Amino acid sequence: MSGDVVDECRDGREDDGERVGRRDDAVRAAVEQGLLGPDAPIVGLLDVKGIRASAAALRRAFEAVAAPGTAILHAFAVKANPLVPVVRLLAEAGLGAEVASAGELALARAAGMPAERTVFDAPAKTEAELREALALGVAVNADNPQELRRLDALVHTGSTTSSPLGIRVNPQVGAGTIGATSTATATSKFGVGLRDEGAREWVVRTFAERPWLTRLHAHIGSQGIPLSLLARGVAETYALAEEINARAGRRQVDTLDIGGGLSVNFASEATEPTYAQYARLLAEVVPGLFDGRYGLVTEFGRSLLARHGTVVARVEYTKSSGGRRIAVTHAGVQVAPRTVYVPGAWPLRIAAYDAKGRPRQGAPVVQDVAGPACFAGDLLAEGRALPPLEQGDLAAALDTGAYYFGSHYSYNSLARPGVYGFAPDGDGGVAFAVVREPQTVAEVVAESGGAHADALTTLRASESR
Repeated sequence: MSGDVVDECRDGREDDGERVGRRDDAVRAAVEQGLLGPDAPIVGLLDVKGIRASAAALRRAFEAVAAPGTAILHAFAVKANPLVPVVRLLAEAGLGAEVASAGELALARAAGMPAERTVFDAPAKTEAELREALALGVAVNADNPQELRRLDALVHTGSTTSSPLGIRVNPQVGAGTIGATSTATATSKFGVGLRDEGAREWVVRTFAERPWLTRLHAHIGSQGIPLSLLARGVAETYALAEEINARAGRRQVDTLDIGGGLSVNFASEATEPTYAQYARLLAEVVPGLFDGRYGLVTEFGRSLLARHGTVVARVEYTKSSGGRRIAVTHAGVQVAPRTVYVPGAWPLRIAAYDAKGRPRQGAPVVQDVAGPACFAGDLLAEGRALPPLEQGDLAAALDTGAYYFGSHYSYNSLARPGVYGFAPDGDGGVAFAVVREPQTVAEVVAESGGAHADALTTLRASESR
């Protein structure tokens, strides 16, 4: 086992204090090495050591409760951080990739992810995408009966494929605290709703008629879903697999894809819940899940990456309005749309640093941390008690390693920030590697149709003749 993970504490998770120390070192080093400053006012940082530790903790948690030899694939949900170097890092850590579009599949392939460790889940796969997936040999979970008919046609045309094929079901066990991330509600757009009239019988019959269907997939949701609800959904899926195999009189369903969904504690540095806690609960609630009869697939994303990413932005100006201090920074809706538009569901902790990248000292005062976009609600934090931020200081949005680097919103044509991975350099310092170059203004123009500036005026002139 590498030195990156030998110093973890109980439940196989990394010491939270060490993670904070690495983050502080990285912010200071980013300033010292010119990655962050007046000419580079926003940057994304990824903790490579922390990411490796998360991957190792996930693998150990499930291995600890599974029968020896159980096939377990932890497929990283690429949507959580769709950057090729990140996927490559996780592939080298032994993880797979769960992709939900042709673009994400292409990213996984560019990262060198093996086809046998790739799972394609999406509610709107085209015929061309299905054909490509089967040609590559990646696993495919059909979302609905119409998609299954497309797979029928591809399989029956004599196309040979090594792709494991399955059906996504919705146990309809209910929602968590965030509706948008709850995928097992009665009316969720994902999968076959098992409690709908005739649906369960249709699934069982469909498997009996298609020996090439060997997987069941269910994803209950992500942030805001309690462990008990996750476990209930897995139990329902396991019971369905047992029913299918009993009716078929053979071990037809050989793999259960139980999705992801472990919530992240955005309120503090404490890592709760842990993968080990979740795995132990599953072993208690669904003991047959780990007895070796079924292969397992998981699809964690946010919980693997969130803690290990930080968006750091320079404070361009400070002001006061209505008695409230306001720090105007370069991080707002373009990197954190969920937080800006739904702050109650997606709050972010903010850490204050001085212009040299050192933790800012001083008695906390209530202030807003505002972004650069031209609307009043562009706030990373409102009425937050922080050490007083001054012009030239740095505001760091914590726990942003998942979704915040992959959901850039080009409001006001704000450029995508550069992203850098960091790790200890072995000499007491910090080494950085480019993950994604910062977007230039010229690239913003090109992306916005700059090469076609005359397209509409030319079209109008043509129509007037």
